[in-house]
Amino acid sequence: MFKISSSKHAQRGVRQGLATLVLGLVSLPLWAAPTVEMWKDPNCGCCTAWAEHMEENGFEVIQHATPKMNAVKREQGVHPQLASCHTAKVGDHVIEGHVPASDVKRLLESDAEPAVLAVPGMPHGSPGMETGRVDEYSVYLWREGEQPEVFSQYPQ
Repeated sequence: MFKISSSKHAQRGVRQGLATLVLGLVSLPLWAAPTVEMWKDPNCGCCTAWAEHMEENGFEVIQHATPKMNAVKREQGVHPQLASCHTAKVGDHVIEGHVPASDVKRLLESDAEPAVLAVPGMPHGSPGMETGRVDEYSVYLWREGEQPEVFSQYPQ
């Protein structure tokens, strides 16, 4: 009959415990939540509501209040036809206006080259513009030298 001594049994338990610990550590996310850097007019409340929407969806948001939003949009390469009230950066991408967090996540997961993701204007029902009314709106993807294309449409 095969008999396991208590010391071998204890060693096996320690090895299994260490293996479980290592596997648990490997499965932890190795990166922090994506950071959104947002520029907004100091008097705009819907921009702050959009920032809260992004935070509720796992993003860290750094807000900069500035009265010089047109200059920010030019610096970030936002085409005037895509302009909205606030402009943000996430990694190499520019996020213009009330873009839903799910679309920003989809862009980040796609490993796409740098782009502008935009919701032109301030459509009712978009994140940060929850007024009780819901307008149809599109989220556009735009890259320098290309035509904007519809990335998603709402309501879905």
